[in-house]
Amino acid sequence: MGWAFYCLPAISLGCSFHINKNPVLRLSAACEPVLKSKTTLWPGRVVDLLFLLGVIATSATGLGFGTNVVSSSIAELINIKENLGLQVAIITVATFFICISVYRGLDKGILYFSKVNAILALLFIGFILVVGPTVFILEMGLTTLGRVLNDFTNMLLWTDPLQKSDFVESWTVFYWAWWLAMGPFVGMFICKISKGRSVRQVVFGMLFYGSAGCCMFFIILGGYALHAELSGLYPVIENVLEISPSAAIAGLVKLLPAGSFWLCYLALMGLIFMTTTYDSASYVLAAGASRQLSGHGHPARWHRIFWAAALGLLPVALLFVGGLRELQTASLVASLPLIFVYGLLGLSITRTLRKKCTLCVTDLNN
Repeated sequence: MGWAFYCLPAISLGCSFHINKNPVLRLSAACEPVLKSKTTLWPGRVVDLLFLLGVIATSATGLGFGTNVVSSSIAELINIKENLGLQVAIITVATFFICISVYRGLDKGILYFSKVNAILALLFIGFILVVGPTVFILEMGLTTLGRVLNDFTNMLLWTDPLQKSDFVESWTVFYWAWWLAMGPFVGMFICKISKGRSVRQVVFGMLFYGSAGCCMFFIILGGYALHAELSGLYPVIENVLEISPSAAIAGLVKLLPAGSFWLCYLALMGLIFMTTTYDSASYVLAAGASRQLSGHGHPARWHRIFWAAALGLLPVALLFVGGLRELQTASLVASLPLIFVYGLLGLSITRTLRKKCTLCVTDLNN
């Protein structure tokens, strides 16, 4: 579902930027076929403002979540208690790397860190699959895939009307809001790197490869955690409830052979994950806030670094205010107005492609 949310803005922005040759890479430009107004007029300005607020809020939330994983790994490794000072130090280091990456640009910075990140992540889950309960992970993975496919609609619409737990609010609603707010950000980045691809290739690549990657991580890491809980090797649920989810992750990683090494590895990988995700966010924010990008140019370097620094300051402020709950609330609030923007994007895709098809038929007849 998340990749479907990301796909709609990607196609709409691609239609505007690559098909209609609009030099402005903004969400308002993608809505022009419906708004019938330029991006400088107030309807377009409102759309762009909603986009910027959504990206800022979800990026701050993501940085906060990533910080927790890194800080729990470091705390477990050197046997100290997690504290706000450690989290602020981690965000500072991550922001520094984000600034370096976004300064170097798409090819030399963002692409390089992304490749390193992918290799580290695949080595990590590959190691867990080999040394962990391999048979259990594969059998449970196949079973859960079947369960998801069979009960997809029921789980999608489940609102917990009887038990009234906070699961729906803390997970389902939060992630729907997260995907809504992150969609234009991910879509803009994919639009920028997808020149020459067909609509079919972009849709298939996002929905299939993106979902397959998520399934692989959930199956291996989730299967390992589930086996540890069921076999009594590690009290996953107890640590999640009494300490934090990130502390439970660090404890599970420490159980691996050479656990201290893998805790260092997890902390490093978490920093690089934060860098690769939010250097992209800084780039997209700079692109969305630029008056115009000539051809396939890039936002100014100072502009990218400004947004990188701003993204680092916001999660620090929210952590001082109250922590993850405030981060989740920020994503939820920022996403709600974007529901209407998604409707505009869907209509814009339809009108652009119909116009393109009509022109192609006319050319063939001539």
